Amino acid sequence: MDTFSRDHLPPCGQWPVLEFTTPELQYSDRLNAGAELIDTAVATHGPDRPAIRTDAGEVWSYGHLQLRANQIAQVLVEDLGIVPGNRVLLRSPNNPWTVACWLGVLKAGAVVVTTLAAVRWRELDPIVTKSLPSVALVDHRYMSDVETVREKILPDLVLVPVGGDTEDDLVLRCATKSGTFMPIATAADDVALFGPTSGSTGAPKITTHFHRDILSIDNTFGRHVLHLEADDMVACTAPLGFTFGLGMLVVFPFRAGACVLLVESATPTRLAALVEEHGVTVMATAPTAYQQILKAGEGGRLRGLRAAVSAGEHIPQPVWEQVESEIGLRVIDGIGATEMLHIFISGAGADIRPGATGKPVPGYRATILDSEGEELPPGVEGRLAVIGPVGCRYLDDDRQLGYVVNGWNVTGDVFRRDEDGYFYYCARTDNMIVSSGYNIGGPEVEAAIDTHRDVVESAVVAEPHPERGSVVCAFVVLNDGVVGDEAKVKEIQDHVKQQIAPYKYPRDVRFRSSLPRNPSGKLQRYVLREIVEAEHATVPADSQ
Repeated sequence: MDTFSRDHLPPCGQWPVLEFTTPELQYSDRLNAGAELIDTAVATHGPDRPAIRTDAGEVWSYGHLQLRANQIAQVLVEDLGIVPGNRVLLRSPNNPWTVACWLGVLKAGAVVVTTLAAVRWRELDPIVTKSLPSVALVDHRYMSDVETVREKILPDLVLVPVGGDTEDDLVLRCATKSGTFMPIATAADDVALFGPTSGSTGAPKITTHFHRDILSIDNTFGRHVLHLEADDMVACTAPLGFTFGLGMLVVFPFRAGACVLLVESATPTRLAALVEEHGVTVMATAPTAYQQILKAGEGGRLRGLRAAVSAGEHIPQPVWEQVESEIGLRVIDGIGATEMLHIFISGAGADIRPGATGKPVPGYRATILDSEGEELPPGVEGRLAVIGPVGCRYLDDDRQLGYVVNGWNVTGDVFRRDEDGYFYYCARTDNMIVSSGYNIGGPEVEAAIDTHRDVVESAVVAEPHPERGSVVCAFVVLNDGVVGDEAKVKEIQDHVKQQIAPYKYPRDVRFRSSLPRNPSGKLQRYVLREIVEAEHATVPADSQ
């Protein structure tokens, strides 16, 4: 009924090639991913099977989760007037109500826009401006930034708190509903999900994904690489606002009838303790978490795992080998993208080749392109390109033309391929900083730094780090007369934490009298990268 999402898709001529090459990827015309995930799980595995556990000891069965999702759909449709195609914003940490909201929005035929609880109003601003949600379901502890956005941008946004004690709280509203809801008969290629990117070039791009896409990530990586079983307990550190976390904590386990352990936040060592305490059998996290767990001597807590997934950044071969030697786990590496929804190159078991990311997952094909869009032979570095059942379709964004090249999705990563078809990660091609599995857009951090009253300009680059992979390094030019000392460093860091998600703050701040520029005035970030890379190339790793 609301055609906004389809009306703002790129023209069909700008779409990537979509291929449905395996039997699992054949879909009927009508498909509601929310119903497929929860209703099918209840019908197949029974309502009493545990679906969600929390570190606080809370347990939701599949039947209870279905009830809550249906009640939320009823609130959206009956009380708030949501019609198919409306957008609903979610902002909440990983907890059972977040999952129920996500499922309920899909069952109601709306488009879910899941955002991170950590982001500030300045980061929500472009997402809300572009997606124009009708309703926002927000954890009661994280209301203020959404209230600011509503006041400044979208005064008609209906804001519903979740888990609080006010009369309009979603939990109290749900208590008045029957829990019986017939899911909207959405089309397989109706838009179901908006996935904001991390904004590597400033403003985030809004990726669009169809109902069939949500099932396709399970029918590829889930079924052919991960192989979850109904008795598995799954843990993942990624927020549900990241599509990696969405796949690992909702799509894959619910399709298998497995149980997930939801944790709102946990350090790597705390994660290891939870894995042991709750009998987790499958864990997914960033490479730096594995490294920190081993470094802390907590690797023994992971011995109950039967599978471990690493994504968000390339796992260094020494870390992979250390996990295998100390724990006996052959970590499943993989690369995905928000534009592709989840992992498309990976390997598990005998298909793992240490040092390689892997091969294309069944349902995908990949190649290496040169700067002109032509395919390169094995052994030559170039731009990674992939085709499969999902692909990039930015919402009303000219940057679509840069991501899709001759039908290929070009991810922004430099890879090489060997003669056996294994793909090896080399570098990023843009100004994205990958730190502990989090994608941090350099321009976004620069924009936050530049709002400080004492800053003239700044430039941000990735600085190698032995545990986090990379950290944000900021080169800052101050106003005349301002002293660049340790106090000023902390002041700028605290200022950034108030402007954008705290994990994006610059851990290294360096003051300069000017920034390098070419004759036309363009900032030469590569000069700054060379400075930090040269420093780390000459410093022994164990002394960094």
